[in-house]
Amino acid sequence: MISRDIASTILSKCLITGGDFAEIFEENSISNGIGIIDNRVENALGGRSYGVGIRIFKGLKSVYAYTNDSSTNGLLDTAYKAALALGELKEEKSIILNNIVEINNVHKIKKYPNVVGYDKKIDIMKIAYKNAKEFNSAISQVSVSYLDKDQKILVANTEGIYAEDRRVRTRLAISAIASKGNENQTGFEGPGAHKGFELFEEIDPAYYGREAARTAYTMLNAKNCPAGNMMVAIDSGFGGVIFHEACGHSLEATSVAKGNSVFSNKLGEQIASTKVTAIDDGTIPNSWGSINIDDEGNLARKNVLIENGILKSYMIDKLNGRRMGMSPTGNSRRQSYKFAPTSRMTNTYIANGDDKPEDIIKSMSDGLYAKKLGGGSVNPVTGEFNFAVSEGYIVKNGEIQEPVRGASLIGKGSEVLMNIDMVGSNLLQSQGMCGSVSGSIPVNVGQPMIRVKKMTVGGR
Repeated sequence: MISRDIASTILSKCLITGGDFAEIFEENSISNGIGIIDNRVENALGGRSYGVGIRIFKGLKSVYAYTNDSSTNGLLDTAYKAALALGELKEEKSIILNNIVEINNVHKIKKYPNVVGYDKKIDIMKIAYKNAKEFNSAISQVSVSYLDKDQKILVANTEGIYAEDRRVRTRLAISAIASKGNENQTGFEGPGAHKGFELFEEIDPAYYGREAARTAYTMLNAKNCPAGNMMVAIDSGFGGVIFHEACGHSLEATSVAKGNSVFSNKLGEQIASTKVTAIDDGTIPNSWGSINIDDEGNLARKNVLIENGILKSYMIDKLNGRRMGMSPTGNSRRQSYKFAPTSRMTNTYIANGDDKPEDIIKSMSDGLYAKKLGGGSVNPVTGEFNFAVSEGYIVKNGEIQEPVRGASLIGKGSEVLMNIDMVGSNLLQSQGMCGSVSGSIPVNVGQPMIRVKKMTVGGR
């Protein structure tokens, strides 16, 4: 990685046109991906990604450039060209990198994936494939993918920070299709962690294969969901994607700082039911969305966003923090050196409440139980969303009845937060990839089972 002396020289060059802050982000990543369809290995790809991003601030103006040329002259040239975008030449400043970031690495890796052969990785994938395909004769196709990534980063900036981190992540994804005539239904599972290959000593790929197939088969034989306004229970785990999409993005400084969020200028106000406490925590050991430091060199933190319904904090990066007059919160992230960082989520979830999941179901005389959610869309300015229910059931007289398909949940994030009137005690987190202006990054979403007293359900 770039030495302190060279980093100091590059950062000095960044400020030759009057910039007041500059940053270097260096990345060296090795990744492996394998895909299986119908029990055949369709692809097995490995690769290395290396590059350096340089960012300069001048007040609220920002410029970002990146290069694959790691030579000192190449980096100085990139810094020079970036600086020229912000004004005319001035005197060069001397930068000393003496702000040591003390990292307590809680994400211990037992078995780095690069020392594990492709044959062992494929063996894990075939266990998941076999259990999904053999679940029922209606399972017409199964695809399994495997991913691991070993990312080394360096962050150095004109505030004196010089910090390094290493992030190792591993994930398995299973998609099953159940077919009957011209009808098809899908099921998906995607366990992952900030871990190495030891992940598969702790999770059972056979279980996840069967679960993906079970979802697909259940929905294949389900009736169409009725539409209307109704009470909805959303289960733990990936059900938290509603909070992530419809509310979480609206609490990122990326939108808040520019007034493009329904929650702008609402710190200290009640924005949710008193039942709701929501947290973004990048410090959870070995969790999929966890980090030791963010991509600006700030230590990861546990940020309480909403406490008993009161908005307590936003997720803030350095540039948007300038706009807001607030300090960064350890949430600045990017997909790679090709992206400038901005405020993003890590592991974001609704905290456990006092209600038992079984009591939530028993409390419903008529409604929908959304066991699993799928994809959707959201407008971060208004918080309006539309999410598909990938596995749902009708609830009548306090009991879960027949499965239904084709359901979607429609509403506004701010309204849903206020309408949550029961929060369970079965918090579970699930893994996903989140896309935004700084690329696609690994995040956890989660919650216990919640009850929304009134929600628009789309059906057929």
